[in-house]
Amino acid sequence: MSMKQILIGLTSAALLSLSMAVQAAPIKLKFSHVVAENTPKGQMAIKFKELVAERLKGKVEVEVFPNGQLFGDNKVLEALLLGDVQLASPSLSKFKKYTKKLQIFDLPFLFNDMAAAEKFQQSEAGQSLLKTVEKKGLIGLGYMHNGMKQMSASKPLHVPADAKGLKFRIMSSDVLAAQFEAVGATPLKKPYSEVFTLLQTKAIDGQENTWSNIRSKKFYEVQDNITSSDHGLLDYMVVTSAEFWNGLPADIRTELKKALDEAVALGNKVAAEKSQSDKQAIIDSKRTKVIELTKEERQQWVDMMKPVWKKFEPIVGKDLLDAAISANK
Repeated sequence: MSMKQILIGLTSAALLSLSMAVQAAPIKLKFSHVVAENTPKGQMAIKFKELVAERLKGKVEVEVFPNGQLFGDNKVLEALLLGDVQLASPSLSKFKKYTKKLQIFDLPFLFNDMAAAEKFQQSEAGQSLLKTVEKKGLIGLGYMHNGMKQMSASKPLHVPADAKGLKFRIMSSDVLAAQFEAVGATPLKKPYSEVFTLLQTKAIDGQENTWSNIRSKKFYEVQDNITSSDHGLLDYMVVTSAEFWNGLPADIRTELKKALDEAVALGNKVAAEKSQSDKQAIIDSKRTKVIELTKEERQQWVDMMKPVWKKFEPIVGKDLLDAAISANK
């Protein structure tokens, strides 16, 4: 065998070895979210990572980045499209730039409880909303619950007049801005990561959030009052980029979706349980006063905020709004 043949053989072997190594390299999947690991979404992300490690070992590796370590919710969708992360689950209000239809979930007092929200999300109308981001290069993979929102403030909030003139931090949502403007309050769009400091320094007077977020981020330690209002929904859409998702081998895509559905189901179960246990833990801490609204007081809030529905009906569509309302029956 000539030296040339030996060199060709060695080169071929090296290329084959390199090719096999490249083929064997697992697909990296970065999952970015902004909440703590002990929240429902945090638990869902960890469960997803565990299921993938168990079922797709050596094929897919999931890295979870909680607490906004990589991106805030306002930047993560752009990061998905650029391929900097592969999975995210921003709150539904963050998708306005990609679809205006999802603003339906921010409407105040639209759902009586989480059961009604779940019923709507799993309906044909609710599932169709997952597809409204596809034209922008994103794929909605499912809904993740956090819970119903409560209002907290530096003063007791019993009736809408109590909120007049107060500054409330909101997510970047026109619906939520309209909701607080309807009661004479001033909404301020600020990042979630800044809320504790803004409350502590009295730069804002209040905020709205779920029991699990209020507890995990310790907002109750810097707010004298929390009104148990259940006035809105805080849910997320688990989302990926069409380019990444459609570029996966079909068998891996199927397994990932199955693992994600299981993880989301667990997260939603945790959300329901934590909603009750975190509320109780906040009450037990005696760091804040939890106000339970009477039926008459709650109705005053409904009457003041419900006109927001009419304002956004042309944007979300009457059919969708009717479908959401009927989920309460």
